[in-house]
Amino acid sequence: MKTDVIQWHDHKEPSLIKLILTLSIAGLLSGIAIVGIYEITLPTITAYKAKMLREAVFKVLPGVREIEKLRYHEGRLEASTSEENDDQMIYAGYDNEGRLIGYAITAEGAGFQDNIRILYGYLPDKRLIVGMAVLESRETPGLGDKIYKDADFKENFKQLAVEPTISLVKKGSKSAPNQVDAISGATISSKAIVKILNKANEKWVARLSKY
Repeated sequence: MKTDVIQWHDHKEPSLIKLILTLSIAGLLSGIAIVGIYEITLPTITAYKAKMLREAVFKVLPGVREIEKLRYHEGRLEASTSEENDDQMIYAGYDNEGRLIGYAITAEGAGFQDNIRILYGYLPDKRLIVGMAVLESRETPGLGDKIYKDADFKENFKQLAVEPTISLVKKGSKSAPNQVDAISGATISSKAIVKILNKANEKWVARLSKY
């Protein structure tokens, strides 16, 4: 009678060091790929954001035909050609005759979900905000995102007085030129916009009063 002999082969498990090394190399290559893609796409992303910002300037400053990028430095506004945007940058808007209409100001602050970044048009001679656009927001879809989707809310910023300080009121109860009707169901996001505007005005209203 023939007996089948079963042979067992000793398969060595890969060593821990080898496994760690393999995973480390894979992680390194993935990281390099991500950084490479970021570096390649960064100029395109930057150009797109600049284009969107430029378009927004014309929206928040009605009647503007030409714009100029300015930077506040050592107590005065200076023309700037920098591609970077910081909290000292604003945009001057001019009509067809080269007359100054107003300024477009970027501002940022905490929202309900994350930071909200806005751009608003300001007329220093009239102390009025005449337009507001949300540049970046991650507010809750269907609620907080109404800060840029709700037509009634956006209407608040077409002739909004900055003095006295802008205040938020219950929707439908607005009775003064410095008041903003809140969005029903999105009070926190509404408050965030008002707070961002007031904080920016504290810095810019006095600066621009002499221009």
